[in-house]
Amino acid sequence: MWAAAPLLLPLLLLLLLPLARLCRRGAARLEPAGRAVLITGCDSGFGHLLALRLHRLGFTVFAGCLCPGGDGARRLQREAGGAGRLRVLRLDVTRARDVRAAKELVLSHLPERGFWGLVNNAGISTFGETGWLPMETYEKFADVNLLGSIRTTLAFLPLLRKYKGRIVFMSSIIAYFALGNGIYSMTKAAIEKFCDALRLEMKKFGVQVCIIQPGNYARSTKIQPPLSAEEIWSELSEEEKAVYNKEYVQERANFFNSILSEGSTNGNEVVDAMVDALTSPAPKARYMVAKLKEKALVFVCALFPTAVMDSVLSYALSK
Repeated sequence: MWAAAPLLLPLLLLLLLPLARLCRRGAARLEPAGRAVLITGCDSGFGHLLALRLHRLGFTVFAGCLCPGGDGARRLQREAGGAGRLRVLRLDVTRARDVRAAKELVLSHLPERGFWGLVNNAGISTFGETGWLPMETYEKFADVNLLGSIRTTLAFLPLLRKYKGRIVFMSSIIAYFALGNGIYSMTKAAIEKFCDALRLEMKKFGVQVCIIQPGNYARSTKIQPPLSAEEIWSELSEEEKAVYNKEYVQERANFFNSILSEGSTNGNEVVDAMVDALTSPAPKARYMVAKLKEKALVFVCALFPTAVMDSVLSYALSK
């Protein structure tokens, strides 16, 4: 009987974990007043919606915008009712001096309960097969989607440890598979692994790390505008044009644009998960906000052999 104990202990822990989480969720939710949160990528999309939601809840919000004088930033200030607890600041996450300036601004305007949360939301997306995109594009995507989040996180870690706050990262179900946008997929897969390491390391400081994994919300965020075959063809190198013809490029463009057109327009579903990650007494490590068929695809990609995954994705591409 005792020989089976090592096998039964993990099973017992798995059974008790939901009960422990339920007890913790019964605790009072966080009081937002007097706590500050910095969000990147607030010009539009999830970041814009989250900044307004957190402001309404009572947080002091620092809304990082790539274009602080642009339409999105001005609309954000107008919708929040002017200054007060919501401050718009310039924040290009690829520029170290912007990140330093953001930290200085936060430090000089900290409310009484200090710095509670960092939301790494800024990101970019595009479509294209591997050889279609130049090295400069790969470098830009890595800098914005991956290194930008790391750069901002490292700058604010001392404050987050001090106040035992939360760090929220925007990932995607695309971290598990790629359908014509491998460049975006690779950055999300990389940020997932960074978060896994960070989450374990921050436990001893009382800092909790959460990942948001949206499905297709292209119509809500406008992160990826539709691309015409002509635009793609004009950017191809002569070597790639010798391999692919315009008809193939047109087929790929039609396929990808059709996926974009099916995206959900209700970005508040994702914002609900982000708010829970920041305010719940027992936040999840991962919040997957996606349609059932998208979750099913993730399940296949995560648990089935690669050959099965490749067959499923190849079939989807062929359609």
